[in-house]
Amino acid sequence: MCATDPQAQYFQEKISGNFNGGAAPITVWSAPAGSYFSGTFQVFNSAASPATVTATTDSTPAGALSAAPGNTASQSVNQPTEFTITAAAGDSGTYCIILYKKVLA
Repeated sequence: MCATDPQAQYFQEKISGNFNGGAAPITVWSAPAGSYFSGTFQVFNSAASPATVTATTDSTPAGALSAAPGNTASQSVNQPTEFTITAAAGDSGTYCIILYKKVLA
């Protein structure tokens, strides 16, 4: 008799929010290593912002985003563990994160 692998279930999680710039980078999401196998990270910089907003993702490969005022940037990465936004005072916008997790049934 052949052994079979248990069927896996895949879950998608969506997280979104607003950010306002300041003196320090803002970590908007983090998770332990191995929690998610993939993720798509997006940052929108308001047209009223005076400067470009950047964001980084601790992942494989490492992610880096840059959005000028009025623009959106997004990137998909594997094995994400953290998403951090760097925005100057007066900058504002939104972020959206879509995460994928595999759970054995």
